[in-house]
Amino acid sequence: MQNNFYFIGYFSNIYKDPSRKSEVTSQIIYGEKFKILAKNKNWIKIKTLFDNYTGFIKNSKYLEKFTPNYKVSSLKARIFKKPGIGTKSWLPFASKLSVFEQNRNYVKIEKNKWIRKTDIKKLNYIENNFIKIFKKFLNVKYVWGGKTFHGIDCSALLQIFFYYNSSFYPRDTKDQIKYTKKNLKKRKFKKGDIIFWKGHVAMCLNSKQLIHAYGPEKKVIIMPIVETINRIEKTAKLKVKKVSRIKY
Repeated sequence: MQNNFYFIGYFSNIYKDPSRKSEVTSQIIYGEKFKILAKNKNWIKIKTLFDNYTGFIKNSKYLEKFTPNYKVSSLKARIFKKPGIGTKSWLPFASKLSVFEQNRNYVKIEKNKWIRKTDIKKLNYIENNFIKIFKKFLNVKYVWGGKTFHGIDCSALLQIFFYYNSSFYPRDTKDQIKYTKKNLKKRKFKKGDIIFWKGHVAMCLNSKQLIHAYGPEKKVIIMPIVETINRIEKTAKLKVKKVSRIKY
């Protein structure tokens, strides 16, 4: 029951319990690798292999044999039935693809499923510009447990940079705080600083601005660093717990 599988739905919620009424704890995206821990007719309990996250998804849309060689580099990539004939379906950023046919402008990933070449990079491509990735999600709505163009939360916005670059990073803020061992005792921030609160995280774009998926604003937003720290302390009664750095 514990063989490795690859999810090939566009993306799916991961639920705490086997019910759509249960809490959404995260999401799984196209091409993501997982183990099956338990299975029944409608649901499977999975553990994602990138970050060892467990939960339930509907029992469908996965393969055992899948060889990813490309990944989605745009915020979202339209699926085409054939080159030039689009559908209303999209793959999210960082989806891993098994490309087996190409023409001048498109690649084929499944039967009757094509993606524009401009929306993909080779799987081993490394994007060191974390700001470029974070800014792709500007104005994407805040969704608890989300990690796609449909909605994303604060910890997923940080994690997705590492997932895209095939480098481990935890999913939840509480685990991210523990994982980032360095605690910078300072109040002068700079590009690449990660600011942690209990249950929240933001990333510094420079010495004055940060970016985060911020629940009160209901979206991914750029805000002044000092103003954000003061606002969170005032409204949520939370002080900064830790300041670390993005390593890439």
